[in-house]
Amino acid sequence: MSEVTITEARSKLSALVDDAQREPVYLTRRDRPVAAIIDAGQLRALLESAEELADIRAVDEAWAESERLGEIPVPWDDVKRDLGLA
Repeated sequence: MSEVTITEARSKLSALVDDAQREPVYLTRRDRPVAAIIDAGQLRALLESAEELADIRAVDEAWAESERLGEIPVPWDDVKRDLGLA
């Protein structure tokens, strides 16, 4: 893990962007990490993974709510048939 102060980062941003291709570079203020420079591809992958995880959690919560209310899920084939998709 690479760390650099924000003041120092101003003078060597180009090199830090190059370093971030290999690993995140954390920017610090008063010895505390406050931001990071990471590879754009890594960020994209992280955001996609976070979105997928949020979707999975939403489905889990929906199932739990359905069970709590004693609801019976409608089979997917019935939904498709009712919508004229099957």
